[in-house]
Amino acid sequence: MERKLQLEELECLRLEAYEKAQFYKEKAKTFHDQNIRRKSFKIGDEVLVYTSRLRLMPRKLRSRWDGLFKVVDVKPYRRVEVIHPSNGIKFKINGHRVKIYHTQPKNAKELEIFLLGEVST
Repeated sequence: MERKLQLEELECLRLEAYEKAQFYKEKAKTFHDQNIRRKSFKIGDEVLVYTSRLRLMPRKLRSRWDGLFKVVDVKPYRRVEVIHPSNGIKFKINGHRVKIYHTQPKNAKELEIFLLGEVST
């Protein structure tokens, strides 16, 4: 009889742990979904493409984002068709591997930099 009570108590603890884990997963998912930035592309946008090719000697300071491509078509499921403006090569790529290229506004002011030399006393 005592063993049967212990087994029932163990089963109750398992169910409670399962419910708590389920609650935690739902809460973590809602938090994660709130912080996702959705990317939307339009035809004619200028974008950069992420390159993840494995190289024998990758350089630390080299940018992983290539070129300046133009969006030709936007397909369902975030598939984007881009074209290279100089050589005209078209290819399709996943939208996760593309980011919008932000150009500097035409009315932006340039900064002047003055270097200070050594002060002799």
